[in-house]
Amino acid sequence: MAQKPSIPKGTRDFGPAEMARRNYIFDTIRSVYALYGFRQIETPAMENLSTLMGKYGEEGDKLLFKILNSGDFLRGIDPAELTGEGSPKLAAQLCEKGLRYDLTVPFARYVVQHREELTLPFRRFQIQPVWRADRPQKGRYREFYQCDADVVGSDSLLNEVELMQIVDEVFRRFGIRVCIKINNRKILTGIAEMIGQADKIVDITVAIDKLDKIGLENVNQELADDGIPAEAIQRLQPIIQLSGSNAEKIAIMREVLKDSEIGLKGIEEVEFVLNTLGSVVGGLSAKVELDLTLARGLNYYTGCIFEVKALDVEIGSITGGGRYDNLTGIFGMPGLSGVGISFGADRIYDVLNQLELYPQEITTATQLLFVNFGQAEAAYVLPALAAARRAGIRAEIYPDASKMKKQMQYANARQIPFVALAGESEMAAGTFTLKNMQTGEQTAVTTEQLIAAIND
Repeated sequence: MAQKPSIPKGTRDFGPAEMARRNYIFDTIRSVYALYGFRQIETPAMENLSTLMGKYGEEGDKLLFKILNSGDFLRGIDPAELTGEGSPKLAAQLCEKGLRYDLTVPFARYVVQHREELTLPFRRFQIQPVWRADRPQKGRYREFYQCDADVVGSDSLLNEVELMQIVDEVFRRFGIRVCIKINNRKILTGIAEMIGQADKIVDITVAIDKLDKIGLENVNQELADDGIPAEAIQRLQPIIQLSGSNAEKIAIMREVLKDSEIGLKGIEEVEFVLNTLGSVVGGLSAKVELDLTLARGLNYYTGCIFEVKALDVEIGSITGGGRYDNLTGIFGMPGLSGVGISFGADRIYDVLNQLELYPQEITTATQLLFVNFGQAEAAYVLPALAAARRAGIRAEIYPDASKMKKQMQYANARQIPFVALAGESEMAAGTFTLKNMQTGEQTAVTTEQLIAAIND
């Protein structure tokens, strides 16, 4: 017996019911993006490795899926290299392309490559899959969709304000209670300066960003393993455990960072975003929290950073993003500032499933099924079927003249709410018998009445 086929770990199949739910997610996010003036683009699934490598930090580079060169990819390779320790060098020789890790770096490449065609500021959104060679676990997949929105060519913090409004509106429409966490990489740089470890900023941010996942003790151990002195780790403790209101945290950090110009700049930026959201916009539905441990481990962030947590489900962040002041500089176009957010569609899908927040109508594909009693009856049904579809009703006819029981079982299995029957008596009267599958009620109707009943 042939072995049953399978799919790679960290990937999933989605049937019709799942796709209806996923399209609800994509359509909701897409409609909010459009509401704020963003326009859609797409980029290839694979990029040149030279585009991707070095953009996500050392840990991110390890998670890139690399694609073997086509044809004789071992041509010109010394056999001794295959058993040596130079695997990174060898990988560079064997692989010129890789699957995209996120949508931001490909977007930066797109902006530089098409800069003559773009009007700045450029507001784009992109909904496509990305791939990471990560260890699969709950809420973490190797293939997953991101739904990004970015603004490039503008330094204004009003962009950060609008992106947070977008986040709030999307989750309000979904009915998911969330907390939006905000921090600023300039604040983190100031903290590193304050504890005398400015050259260790990457190690510090990578470690404290894991606080929720591994706990304070393990974070401190990771900092020590990275060569951070015990005294510096001790000075860091009151900061990463800081509590209170946003205003209280800002006041304390302004005093802590009083000798750090870049740190105070970060405080100023966060304060502007929070104050504008509160006093000008009128606040958000979601809670907004200044979280000084939020670091978002990607090296290209330079200003405000965001992360969104669902309040009623235990799962990782479901949205994230931030300001990147010179991402396009790595592609020869320095000085172009950008800021963006990314919704994790797969995690949002899991949250909506757990909380059962999907609208009932999105899981109903077909609204009306016409029963097929035979050739003559099918010929009678087809004009009504066409009229129902013209009226916007999702309708189908059972293709075979099978037993009535089988056709009704099909309707029940598909959760089709209405079934129309036409036998000899209905054909003679020019009507149909319309059955409501939820109540069991049956009514004799004309084609027009049938359409009106379903569209009511």
